[in-house]
Amino acid sequence: MPHDAIIIGGSFAGLSAAMYLARGRRSVCIIDTGLPRNRFAAHSHGFFGQDGAAPGAMLATARSQVAAYPTVTFIGGAAVSAAGESDGFAVTLETGNVLESRRLVLAFGISDELPAIPGLAERWGNSVIHCPYCHGYEFSGQQLGVLNVSPMSIQQAQLISEWGPTTFYLNGGPEPDAEALSKLRERGISIEPAAVTALHGDGTQLSSIELADGRTAVIAALYIGPRTRLNSEIAQQLGCELHDGPFGAIVRTDDMKMTTVPGVYAAGDITRAAHNVTWATSDGVTAGVAVHKSLVF
Repeated sequence: MPHDAIIIGGSFAGLSAAMYLARGRRSVCIIDTGLPRNRFAAHSHGFFGQDGAAPGAMLATARSQVAAYPTVTFIGGAAVSAAGESDGFAVTLETGNVLESRRLVLAFGISDELPAIPGLAERWGNSVIHCPYCHGYEFSGQQLGVLNVSPMSIQQAQLISEWGPTTFYLNGGPEPDAEALSKLRERGISIEPAAVTALHGDGTQLSSIELADGRTAVIAALYIGPRTRLNSEIAQQLGCELHDGPFGAIVRTDDMKMTTVPGVYAAGDITRAAHNVTWATSDGVTAGVAVHKSLVF
């Protein structure tokens, strides 16, 4: 017997979609690797009623609540491929087992491609961060930095200066054009041209940044807007249309989170350029309701 819906990805977007489908008394199977994007962060901020909560604890609570519905099943592991159209899909697991469903929800998330700078990866999500709304308040008024990793970094530097004195680290890259330099200086942002060679600090905290010429600078948080990649090729396998976002590929959806392939919906970070828990859960709710209505009508 096929499921009404298979959800590939059991983090904030996937669990939110599952909750609404389960409350619609539909059979749902959630396939999840257990590797959410924000697993590196100790705290999540800005989510209504959960400000400062640990992401892992939030997910554990949500998972237990979703699992309480009798029409929901969980499978730990990865979905490696999917095929089908309209009202019938088959998903193959890494074990070789094949599951069938009438609808698919893609919520497998993205991964960040971090610069290969010693000391950076181990501080990711704590003192090396990408979203000031999620983590910026905790570093208010301290020395901040923005690492130049893409054309969007100039805009990021302008934004970050709202939270404290900011240095734009060109990391050995070319100097911004005159217009961009003027905007940075208007915001009081310092420009550091030297390449960054290492980050230092106790544990996951950041206290100084080391430059190629041997100098070091005091810093409390370093912001980067890294390139991202989709965690699965299933959207492409199904023929879902992608488009280029400012940081990586995005699955194209309509307002109800349906992709360009009928019967396939997508939610969360894979569908938008800006990411946080609130948007992910909102997307999941939208997708869950849309899938349910598509099964009714």
